[in-house]
Amino acid sequence: MNTAASVVPHIRWMIRRDMPGVTRIERGSFEYAWDEEDFLRCLRQRNCIGMVAEVDDRIVGFMIYELHRQRLHVLNFAVHPGFRRCGIGRQMAAKLIAKLASHRRGKITLAVRERNLPAQRFFRALDFRAVRVLWNYYEDSGEDAFQMEYRPSWEADEAEPWRADRRALLGRLLG
Repeated sequence: MNTAASVVPHIRWMIRRDMPGVTRIERGSFEYAWDEEDFLRCLRQRNCIGMVAEVDDRIVGFMIYELHRQRLHVLNFAVHPGFRRCGIGRQMAAKLIAKLASHRRGKITLAVRERNLPAQRFFRALDFRAVRVLWNYYEDSGEDAFQMEYRPSWEADEAEPWRADRRALLGRLLG
């Protein structure tokens, strides 16, 4: 796949027959991958939603997120290695950001492994901010994570100096 080209995927709700494509991307993306049962267990939850990105009837990306009272929380998100840097992840994230207003939530949260620098850079480019270190977050490895957040109202927060100071300190620690 030519990574310089922009690809326009069809983004839709995830269904059970998408599992082979989703798990293939998952295994190609993560050292500690979810299996099909992990995905299905999650999607059986009332507040859990999955979406996939398709190009030419082929699954090239997916996202699983939870609906909470005040926020949307991303549990899992990946793009097929051959389709990265083509805009697919950005388009999927934009679709989720657009859902904030319709779901009446104020922010999106997610955890990113400390070692996953490409994901950290990707989300920072989308105006997500690291707000906290989650010590020993991952049971599979004991690895720490950064909790990252997206808020459409970051500008309003900047009016409160203590928040800006806290974020500046956290940015120096994390970044």
